Amino acid sequence: MHHPRSAHWEAALRVVWYLKGHPGQGIILSSNSSLHLDAWCDADWAGCPLTRRSLTGWVIFLGGSPVSWKTKKQNVVSRSSAEAEYRSMAMTTCELKWIKSILSSFGFPHTQSMLLHCDSQSALHISQNPIFHERTKHIEVDCHYVCDEITTSNLRALYVSTNEQLADIFTKALGTRQFEHLLRKLGIRDLHAPP
Repeated sequence: MHHPRSAHWEAALRVVWYLKGHPGQGIILSSNSSLHLDAWCDADWAGCPLTRRSLTGWVIFLGGSPVSWKTKKQNVVSRSSAEAEYRSMAMTTCELKWIKSILSSFGFPHTQSMLLHCDSQSALHISQNPIFHERTKHIEVDCHYVCDEITTSNLRALYVSTNEQLADIFTKALGTRQFEHLLRKLGIRDLHAPP
């Protein structure tokens, strides 16, 4: 905002063109889906070219419908991609627990394990193996937070391949084919199209 360049103007125009070309695009929430929480998280390590902070992106589904999504720059600079991905897992776990408490306050207790899909095998190993915590003291609070949720079976962390990572749409620039593929997987539909 302080130093706009022509590249910023072109990016803004692309967003406007996309929105103009897809006026009926939206999310259809299913009325007969289960109340299972399923999350996808991703990080773009050192994605900000100015600060080298990583971007976190997540999407959370209730049943088959997306109910929460976010892209946010991480508060600190991560020293590795595993650390950035692990911070993403911790932030997504916080959001999952918040949604679970909201459901509970509405009278819908969530007793199943919440699923968290991540495309970083290193971050998954850290979350499931306390031996790795010695090497990750700089992210120790996040380690204990996610590890405790896995230990108590509130959370189950699963590996997903990078090609099927739904949260990529929030953290990376994608080609048209991958972008449209992920939109379909997210449940984004043209609301004006016949059913």
